[in-house]
Amino acid sequence: MHATRRFLEACARHGARILALSIFLGLSAPPLAAVFSDVVTLTVAGLMTLVLLRVDFGQVLAWLRRPLLILALLAWLLLACPILAFAVCWFLPLHPGYVAGLVVLATGCAATSSPAFARLVGLDGEVAFVVSILSTFLVPFTAPPIALGLMNIDLALSLGGLMARLALLVGLPMALSLVLRRIIPAPALAREARAIDGVVVLLVAAYGIGVMDGVLAMLLAEPLHVLSGILMAFAGCLGLNAVTALAFSAAGPRFSLAAGLLSGNRNMALYLAVLPRETDPAILLFLTLCQFPLFLSPFLLGPIYARLRRG
Repeated sequence: MHATRRFLEACARHGARILALSIFLGLSAPPLAAVFSDVVTLTVAGLMTLVLLRVDFGQVLAWLRRPLLILALLAWLLLACPILAFAVCWFLPLHPGYVAGLVVLATGCAATSSPAFARLVGLDGEVAFVVSILSTFLVPFTAPPIALGLMNIDLALSLGGLMARLALLVGLPMALSLVLRRIIPAPALAREARAIDGVVVLLVAAYGIGVMDGVLAMLLAEPLHVLSGILMAFAGCLGLNAVTALAFSAAGPRFSLAAGLLSGNRNMALYLAVLPRETDPAILLFLTLCQFPLFLSPFLLGPIYARLRRG
């Protein structure tokens, strides 16, 4: 038991490195990625349950008592960011499919894994939780008209289907986490906090391996095309992160850095599930390649976040 706890606590300490390695493990071992891709939904549900065990609901309520700040961030993420991405790309000689993919990325809701990533790099997991859930509720109303108006892309987001997905990936984990909070004494949860974080890291790593299913084949078939997409994915995700953090810098580093992370980490799995087959393959490829900055950013940006927090 003690050995397991020490192992999980070590996973929590080295979480950023483990997540970075998971992407390359999934990329280099296609059979393993194929196995993990079959349990991605189950993995995300387990991840959300553990995230909710670590969320401080007092802090969640504190953020909900600042509705103007939360609404401003939601408007920025869902409305301003896609327009900004479109305006920047308009002046650059970039692949049209990748440009469309970047604009679609910028319309997306914050990733449901954002609270785990925020906690991993020492940022505010509670505000990440609030905004990721609210942005997921709002994205069916904001993304389709913006994507259609800017890039003539039909995002067939069904409100009913999205609500069913939310019930599975948020509702059930919420209920399970509340049951666990009733069963497990609060001091015991606090004592095992780092071990729980270690399990979270392993679940996110399993998800990272699974989402790499099929990427190596694309890389070998069109290496320059795929590598240019990876570079643009990094530029887009990190650019959205930096611009958002600067835009909300007046709210303080605790909020602005978490806001930047939410802006750079969008839920692309949702779009990959609903986009029709006739969608430009470059758009679908770009959305898949955005997993690289998602999983490598904790390793790359962790030291920067630590320095900015101290500053």
